[in-house]
Amino acid sequence: MTHPAAPADQTSGQRSDSKMRAHGASQGAHERVGNARLQPRAAARAVAALVVCAAVLLILPWVIGNEFYVNMASQVLIYALFALSINMMLGYGGMVSLGHAGYLGIAGYACILATIAGYNQLAAAAFAIVLATASAAFFGVLSLRAPGLGFIMITLALGQIVWGVAYRANDLTGGDNGIRHPARPMPFGIDIRDAPSFYYFTLIVFAIALFCIWRFSRSPFGASLMGTRDQPRRMRMLGHNVWLIRLLTFVMAGFWASVASILYVYYNLFLSPHAISLQQSAEILLMAILGGSSTLVGPIVGATIITLVKNVVSTYVERWNTLLGLIFVLVIIFMPYGLVPGCTQLWRRLRRRMTDRKPVGGAASTSEPSAKAESAE
Repeated sequence: MTHPAAPADQTSGQRSDSKMRAHGASQGAHERVGNARLQPRAAARAVAALVVCAAVLLILPWVIGNEFYVNMASQVLIYALFALSINMMLGYGGMVSLGHAGYLGIAGYACILATIAGYNQLAAAAFAIVLATASAAFFGVLSLRAPGLGFIMITLALGQIVWGVAYRANDLTGGDNGIRHPARPMPFGIDIRDAPSFYYFTLIVFAIALFCIWRFSRSPFGASLMGTRDQPRRMRMLGHNVWLIRLLTFVMAGFWASVASILYVYYNLFLSPHAISLQQSAEILLMAILGGSSTLVGPIVGATIITLVKNVVSTYVERWNTLLGLIFVLVIIFMPYGLVPGCTQLWRRLRRRMTDRKPVGGAASTSEPSAKAESAE
């Protein structure tokens, strides 16, 4: 039994469909190969950038030379750790806190008072960190009862309570006059009283904290936290305890903020209620937002800019507050996700334009064989 022959237009259509499918498959294969090639390159670039940054930080005291700027670098690292700690809540968990400076008050005053009471430096620092972390757990239980704006207001109230206690308890904290720390510690017998030594001590603590926070962001728990930020209902349906995930993040953020608080006390050897005010909490929050809360490097960049503007640019510009506000406005308008994501997107656009211009001749040459093949068929 013979079958009727298919029309010529139908066979030509089938041929064109098969060609389109083959072309799409080959294009998808080329894209997958290109992405596979780009991943090792991106990893190599990241490692190279990390090595360069580490080398710059290690030789920074010799390059700067001036003790003032070495101390300023230490201060940048301390505030960068503060910004990284709040970014664990803000960038990965979507929780905005206005009471983060309260941990500075709890850990700082606890460390100073324990040292004055006669405890050694290590015991006083450990006691302060444990107390501030436990306070973070208590604050988290209270704050997470209300989502959204209620959460922000509760953290603000808790931070103001800590500030009020520090301001009114004159016999304990010195009130508005503040209280001094006796001296910097000597870890493993190493004297860190001079600026370069304290800078390296701060750099070691900061590097350990940065690695732990990086591992936190890449861990399954970090992925669960980002899931609770984006789709909390879906995470509950999948069996995740959203409240517990946020509480543990709150506690870990308080822990690293307390570590930064100990460094702050060692750096200044002094603490007053002004250091734990609402302005301090707002500045720490703005550091993470300015650099880009969706990235790990963003809070470091934001802390660097704000610290340098406050302490260095302010000596040359009288109205440095206006300059800082102008920087915030420009970043929000042109780079709403922060400086680091904005600059990354800008760099990708420039690279895409450069790559689009290059293969013009190659595309023309590759189109000639395909045209000859179609004409031959």
